[in-house]
Amino acid sequence: MKIRKILIGVDDSTYAHNAAAYGFDVARRYNAAVGLVHIIEPIVYPPDANDGFTGISMDPNLGLMQTELVNLQSEQSSTVIEGIIEEFGSGLDVSKFIEYDNTGDGIITCAKEFNADLIVVGTHKRSGLDRLLLGSIAESVIRHSDIPVLVVPFAEEE
Repeated sequence: MKIRKILIGVDDSTYAHNAAAYGFDVARRYNAAVGLVHIIEPIVYPPDANDGFTGISMDPNLGLMQTELVNLQSEQSSTVIEGIIEEFGSGLDVSKFIEYDNTGDGIITCAKEFNADLIVVGTHKRSGLDRLLLGSIAESVIRHSDIPVLVVPFAEEE
């Protein structure tokens, strides 16, 4: 097996930071190129944005135009990616991706576009009701990926 390209899913969480550290370590060992992807999930607002408690009309966009929201989200994504590159990417070929999609689907789509040989994602080790209600991005990626997925668990300090 030859690992030439590794796609690492990142966000601003400690779980993703931990996964990025592993992913970059693997990239160095295999002299592989790295792709960093940050997914921006679409925000869906109800047609009636009244506060159910007070009945007061609320602006779900916080007074921002849709294009301003997209630009703000893109800037935040770039900041996350640049921080990861600055910390771990020295001397490696790193590509940057910002996708607008469901997180699991976006990672899979980006891996195909990047022609990745390995996907690296972090996990928070949720179980039970938390996992049922919130789902698992790592599990979604594992179920739908055609290539190997390295899931890096995060051991929380007790």
